[in-house]
Amino acid sequence: MRLEFTKMHGCGNDYIYLDCLKGMIDNAPELARRLSPRRFSVGSDGLICIAPSQVADATMRMFNADGSESAMCGNGIRCVAQWLYEHKVAGDEMTIETLAGIKHLSRKGEGIWQVEMGAAEFEPALVPVKGLGPDPVINRAIAVDGLPWQVTALSMGNPHCVTVVEDVQSLDLERIGPGFENHPAFPEHVNTEFIQVMGKNHLAMRVWERGSGETLACGTGACASAAAAVMLRLCEPDTDIALDLPGGRLTIRVSEDWQIRMTGPAKTVYTGVVEV
Repeated sequence: MRLEFTKMHGCGNDYIYLDCLKGMIDNAPELARRLSPRRFSVGSDGLICIAPSQVADATMRMFNADGSESAMCGNGIRCVAQWLYEHKVAGDEMTIETLAGIKHLSRKGEGIWQVEMGAAEFEPALVPVKGLGPDPVINRAIAVDGLPWQVTALSMGNPHCVTVVEDVQSLDLERIGPGFENHPAFPEHVNTEFIQVMGKNHLAMRVWERGSGETLACGTGACASAAAAVMLRLCEPDTDIALDLPGGRLTIRVSEDWQIRMTGPAKTVYTGVVEV
């Protein structure tokens, strides 16, 4: 069978996008596993299906490279918005349904989208975190592969673990990341963000994404990092926070009540057809 697709990325976080507006496909996890390997197939961080919605302009279904489904993808949802805009399904303002709720997006320039991401949740049951007590995990010490790390755990519709480091570029994430992703404190596995304070309201970040490994960017991870930095008083609330990722820059604003707004690019790379 020949499958048409669109390759898109947000700050280098690249996915294969499928037009499922006439009906959701039933083999998305298998396709994510088959099409995501780099050099052996199309190559991507995963697969995103653009499906119909009864309550929004469209629905986003996001599958990691290993076939597991995630509730939300910040870079992915901006690309879905760009796809809907380019195909004249929606205009400068739109809503997109996700497993983490309905998100409102606004076009802020050519290929630039702002997303109302919802609230950061620190309640352990909502992350989820288990075995670390009833209180929110804020700058808490945990052992990962026998080494101590200070972590802050929160949810952006998907689970995140944020840790502050002195030099983010020197980290060997291929060695460190799996220990975080599969840590028993995170029963649904976890996306792990390593952040370095570069200046006032300016962070550098690398991320190990559950199901995909290190990626060039993670939108929900950037939001989680900014929220954790505000919680730790490393950055200020109600102020634009610059997040530098290997694939580019995102701008995050965290309100006093932990509502988060993300602004960043979305780009169509190419369209193609693949035999599946």
